[in-house]
Amino acid sequence: MARQRPAPALIGMPTDLGASRRGCSMGPEALRVAGIHKVLERLCGKMEDTGDIKGPRTTQEVISNGYRHFDAAVAWFQKLSVSVYETLADGQCPIVLGGDHSIAIGSIAGVSRYCRERQIPLTVLWLDAHADFNTPATSPSGNLHGMPVALLTDPDSDMLRRMGQDKMFVAVNDFQLIGIRSIDHVEKQAVLAAGLEVYDMRQIDELGMRAVMETVLEKAIVKGGHLHVSFDIDFLDPLIAPGTGTPVKGGPDYREAQLCMEMIYDTGLFGSLDIVEINPALDIRNQTAEIAVELTASLFGEQILARHSGSRSVD
Repeated sequence: MARQRPAPALIGMPTDLGASRRGCSMGPEALRVAGIHKVLERLCGKMEDTGDIKGPRTTQEVISNGYRHFDAAVAWFQKLSVSVYETLADGQCPIVLGGDHSIAIGSIAGVSRYCRERQIPLTVLWLDAHADFNTPATSPSGNLHGMPVALLTDPDSDMLRRMGQDKMFVAVNDFQLIGIRSIDHVEKQAVLAAGLEVYDMRQIDELGMRAVMETVLEKAIVKGGHLHVSFDIDFLDPLIAPGTGTPVKGGPDYREAQLCMEMIYDTGLFGSLDIVEINPALDIRNQTAEIAVELTASLFGEQILARHSGSRSVD
């Protein structure tokens, strides 16, 4: 008998302090306009929208120790971490509506705390055009949205320490990066030295999305536990998702992305989600948010047919 899945809960995170181009702060509302709540209610029977987290806003350039807007970001991420943790503890599935990708520092810290306290294995699938493995020492801009993977996997991270989450770092081998096609030169050396598991677009082109996801998900299935998906909209090719501040051509097309989400759902392990980097100011009639909602539907079980040879049930 299939396990009943937790009801989803939306958490808005309307901040773009981690990015150079403003506009991602409007992402949560764009996703709501695109009907994410209606889709989840139809698929899950019930859902909750907890509204938007409130945090500090600044229009001034503030640089500290190689970070832009460090203090303001800490305040935002602390609140998100607590909200995600409490949502999981209440038996719900948190869906964080971003916001730029730096907000994953807060959401994943909350997921990590929940899993560590209960001794649940954690896997993070990072769907992104970028590795986001810069540090204040290597980042050419100081933008936090280029650093979350590095900061989340660093036991000595200043960010996690200031958040009071220094024990909630995530092991490098708990991350799997998919769709990567843009890495700074110094960042590339750091990725290789750290041993991050990266499935770039060449591997997807050569092997196909199905084979790559089978490899990725088999490891998660063997480990079991909790699967967090951090979905940066620039994972997709900008031809289908133009509304983002850091587009990189040559990404997955619609069907490849939909297959990716369907296969994640099939594992029965999916338990939390970030949707980030949607910038309505750069979009065309909200089509990027609409595609994000359609892919979220696949992640929550929307399939062409109810039965599929690759689907699994969790007893």
